[in-house]
Amino acid sequence: MDTQTKNSSRRSFLKHSAMGAAGFMIVPRHVLGRGYIPPSDKLNLAAIGAGGKGWSDIGNAYENGANNVVALCDVDVNSAKRARERWPDAAYYKDFRKMLEEKKDDIDAITISTPDHTHGVAALAAIEMGMHVFVQKPLTHNIYEARKLTEAAREYKVVTQMGNQGSSNPAQHWMVEQFDKGIIGKVHTVHCWTNRPVWPQGIPFPTEMPGRPEHLSAADWDLFIGPADYVDYHPLFHPFKWRGWWNFGTGALGDMGCHIIDIPFRVLGLGYPTEVECSVGQVFVKDWTPEYIPDGCPPSSHVAIKFPASKRNKSEVNMIWNDGGIRPFHPDLIPADHDLGEAGSKNGIMMIGDKGIISCGVYGVDPKIYLKGGEVIEMPETVMTENPVSKLPDFGQQMSWTRACKAGFQSKEHKALHSSFDYAGPLTEAVLMGNLAIRSYTTGERADNGAMRFPGRKPLLWDGENMRITNYEAANQFVGRNYREGWNI
Repeated sequence: MDTQTKNSSRRSFLKHSAMGAAGFMIVPRHVLGRGYIPPSDKLNLAAIGAGGKGWSDIGNAYENGANNVVALCDVDVNSAKRARERWPDAAYYKDFRKMLEEKKDDIDAITISTPDHTHGVAALAAIEMGMHVFVQKPLTHNIYEARKLTEAAREYKVVTQMGNQGSSNPAQHWMVEQFDKGIIGKVHTVHCWTNRPVWPQGIPFPTEMPGRPEHLSAADWDLFIGPADYVDYHPLFHPFKWRGWWNFGTGALGDMGCHIIDIPFRVLGLGYPTEVECSVGQVFVKDWTPEYIPDGCPPSSHVAIKFPASKRNKSEVNMIWNDGGIRPFHPDLIPADHDLGEAGSKNGIMMIGDKGIISCGVYGVDPKIYLKGGEVIEMPETVMTENPVSKLPDFGQQMSWTRACKAGFQSKEHKALHSSFDYAGPLTEAVLMGNLAIRSYTTGERADNGAMRFPGRKPLLWDGENMRITNYEAANQFVGRNYREGWNI
């Protein structure tokens, strides 16, 4: 049944029911069945992860009462406190698996804003129940999960969106238009960089485990661990610093890559990369001997990812990523007194073509075009002032998703989304290629003489369709991960 027929059926139900005549607004899911939106045209929303970014994701999706919040899930009662106070009638859970099972007939759509390691497991469970999903960036913890979610969204015909809100920024689409005019020609080199990490990273794995805080029980901590390898509680893992550990997070690249790489990925129409190589910053505590920290993300990284020519850009692209405060130098076309990317050059993108450069900051802010001959083109202010999206929280990333959910799978609203999984999945795979290289680079083998050797420190050749490194088998362990029993994907 198409969306128009469903909506007509719902309206007819209200019109001809005594309860509707009495002003009844919400029809229970068991009456209408899976896939129906309430007659009030309100979605019933749930959140997995209710604090931090989860607070703003579910709040923006709620849209000042345009939708209902019927369930909240967070393993940490302190993190969930503000959301539970705002939506006191919403059922509260600590285990999202229990919430999905008990509320499966009541939830239309769900926001997932947890640490990276549970994105894939939670999203796939919701999708397989026919729920629309909004997932924070990065879409998943590893490449296999990203491919799995992309395929599942199509199979189960659900509306999806990733939380890289810059994809809805009108400035980004202005850059697409300028590139399509051929103004900078074919792009051959892209520089992306960030000042992240801004949390402890590149440090030894903690060996002394303090007791858990009083509000976090052993069962709560086990739920936080979820599909990851079990480790005892430490404040370096929760509530925020999990980003610096491969068990839970995806480092600086995973944190910011889906915001920053999003821009050249969209502008240039990139797809699966073909090759990746990296180097990382070292940490020395002892003279001459760098720390060996395979469990932790490095303090800085330098990654080069090669992409083939695309339909939009008829040139192979070498994308160079830097984090840890390392950034590229000024190219000749950009004056020395101009910031690179955003103010202070903290984060940015430069797409270098044979006629000029497009540069901007994270989320696509402050775009500029530098042409050969010295001309500088700045985006007209009207691009933002005349577009109402620019005034919305997160450029309307959550709101456009909920409206597409109401319109239905493959509706024009769905097709207009800027980061549905058809796009966000391949983007996330490209971002996580960098982490595959970093983990291969930092994983050593002990030689017979006791010395460490690092055979993954070379260009890694990628077969995107089959998700495999073809010239270093050991690297393929990082395409996916091992899952604890009961948390398989």
